[in-house]
Amino acid sequence: MNNKLKSFLDKDIAFIVLLGTATAGVVAGTSLFLEHGTGLFNEIYIGEMLNVGLETGDFTAPAAFAVGFLIARVLEGPLVGILDIGGSLMTGIGVGIPALLLSTGLGGLVTNFALALLVGFIIGAFIGSAMILIRKLAPDLSLSTATSIMMGAGNRSGEALGPLVLLSAVAYNIPVGIGAIIGSFLFYKYKKPMVGGAILGAIIIGGLYLLAGGTLPDVG
Repeated sequence: MNNKLKSFLDKDIAFIVLLGTATAGVVAGTSLFLEHGTGLFNEIYIGEMLNVGLETGDFTAPAAFAVGFLIARVLEGPLVGILDIGGSLMTGIGVGIPALLLSTGLGGLVTNFALALLVGFIIGAFIGSAMILIRKLAPDLSLSTATSIMMGAGNRSGEALGPLVLLSAVAYNIPVGIGAIIGSFLFYKYKKPMVGGAILGAIIIGGLYLLAGGTLPDVG
């Protein structure tokens, strides 16, 4: 059984199927967000872009922002050997393509949960096939050090988001903001990413605040 599984995972079709399955889940999460206000696999500010689009009917901002991420990551994937989950799947496919469908009057393909799963799988399978094709047509495209460079660039750019997360947490709720500040300070002290500390701190203190009987503002 293990040999059969390994043999399957070594084939190109495995990448296509697994990517399709992942993107099906991501688009389905967006469907839940559009219908129920929760479930989006993305950052708060990107979710707010979608909310503004739903209120105004103009999805230009989320579509342009997210699809740009998707194109860049798909072109980058064969080069570095890594398909970035955040930029390509969560942002590009999870937000960009649904925004495009909503802007063209085809929102039913994403607001319907079953159709969202199907559309997500088809998109993922198509992108996976395109990446395999690029890899086969240009086998010498990959650079031995490109993976480290791209991951390093992502980690360095992520450090700049720490202050933005803190500001968002404080603006949202004072106890949550205090938790974010404490968490980011501890992570910074032990040379860990501030963003992770801010998020964990906000979750822990915010959770304790709720257990103590506090209330959080409604952002729906």
